[in-house]
Amino acid sequence: MTPTVTVGIDGSRESRAAVDWAAREALSRDAELNLVQIRETGPYPYSPLMDDEVEREWGEETTREAATDLARRYPGLRTATHHYSGRPSKVLVSFSDRDNLLVLGSRGLGPVTGFLVGSVGLPTLAHARCPVVVVRNQEAEDDAPQQPQQRPVVLGVKLEESADELLSFAFRTAERWETALRVVHGWELPPAFGVRPIAAPPRLVEELVEEKTEAVRKLLLPWQEKFPRPTVSCQAPVGWPARTLLTASADASLVVVGRRNRRSRFGTHIGSVTHAVLHHAEPPVAVVPHD
Repeated sequence: MTPTVTVGIDGSRESRAAVDWAAREALSRDAELNLVQIRETGPYPYSPLMDDEVEREWGEETTREAATDLARRYPGLRTATHHYSGRPSKVLVSFSDRDNLLVLGSRGLGPVTGFLVGSVGLPTLAHARCPVVVVRNQEAEDDAPQQPQQRPVVLGVKLEESADELLSFAFRTAERWETALRVVHGWELPPAFGVRPIAAPPRLVEELVEEKTEAVRKLLLPWQEKFPRPTVSCQAPVGWPARTLLTASADASLVVVGRRNRRSRFGTHIGSVTHAVLHHAEPPVAVVPHD
């Protein structure tokens, strides 16, 4: 089956950034890029005052312009355009049954507030059956195609939830991009030490950090044998996992986090760490579903 990358497009600056990122990723995967424009229906449509025919023509023109621009900038890229009516998150999730990757845009709200992952992004992230990458709107478009990323891929792991899907995605991406992989396991001291880690003896904290770091190294060994090309480093700092991952990913080209597969069709819970990273990490964030 031909590999595919799907990106949602609505003409906004955020979606243009997502389209550009998705195009480069599709080229790196030798995949076809699906440009999906969705006319929202339901009780609260996105543009309730726009005439149906005008909205349809606008959607077709938006995708046509995007495809033309991509053909000019990335001559070897294979693209296909799709137009649907319905709830955007449901349509995008339907693509995850057969696609290798979904790409969405997100809107920046400032350095304190973070980024908005809204009514389309969160349900898509919570229910997609393939990895979803959320791209920031400051991923500016250049007129010339960008070179492969040289900044590291940063992967957040939980030792108690070492998911093969998560590790495979991160290692394959680092190998394909010819860049380094930085693996981070953030953890907090046991409750016996209270809410202030400063109360713990420094030597004990150092020993626990060494112990956790060694556990991460052991977790990565079989993957490094399978993917020997990326330079891999690991760290296991003490602290709130989301904060340690955000700190470690300041210079990243991509942050990779996991999300447990949902058994229910309802709700948008994706985990506190993943949620925090999505709202505050500046690089693109890949959310990988796993069992």
